[in-house]
Amino acid sequence: MTAPDRARLELREIVLVVVLGIVFGFLYWVFVQTWNTLAIAMGPAGDLAQHVLAGSWLLVGPIAVAIIRRPFSGVIAEILAAVVEVVFLGSPVGPLLLLSAALQGAGSELPFALTRYRRFGWSTYAASGALGAGLVFFWTAVRMGWYGQDILGLRLGMQVVSGIVLGGLLAKVLVDALVRTGVLDNFAIGASRQRTDPQKADDVPVRRVH
Repeated sequence: MTAPDRARLELREIVLVVVLGIVFGFLYWVFVQTWNTLAIAMGPAGDLAQHVLAGSWLLVGPIAVAIIRRPFSGVIAEILAAVVEVVFLGSPVGPLLLLSAALQGAGSELPFALTRYRRFGWSTYAASGALGAGLVFFWTAVRMGWYGQDILGLRLGMQVVSGIVLGGLLAKVLVDALVRTGVLDNFAIGASRQRTDPQKADDVPVRRVH
């Protein structure tokens, strides 16, 4: 039976998604402070700083999906991180951040879903970052009034590149590092690695056994 065929998350998977959401909720707040600092450093171009760092706010989605390999795990993790930002850290965006998080999570998870959560190579992670960043961009553009600006294309290009690098490829680096520690052996990704060559596990179909 493939991992997505199971109807419900197991308890340890629920706990992991919650922990990831909390940890990355605080990390996302740190990234916001970095954004503010970068915006000041960039001077007149400071408004573009958010696009430079946009990918960093996508990290938890692909990480959750890669570890658990279950539908909606990335979306849930992103929303939980946004809840932490809004409720506990007082994000100035407010509840609208939850919608942005849902879009980011959906975009980030879709490339994995299209493979039925079976392929986790570099290209899938890159597509995850690009789609997550691109999808939320159009919503943000409406909210921020970017449509009609001459630099709209520049904004989109910067955000997609950031998504690929910071939201997709960096997520794979972090996941691979966690796998090497052995702390994920009891999750779907650990079972996959144990059944295949560690150098090739991300490029072969994944099957979950009970």
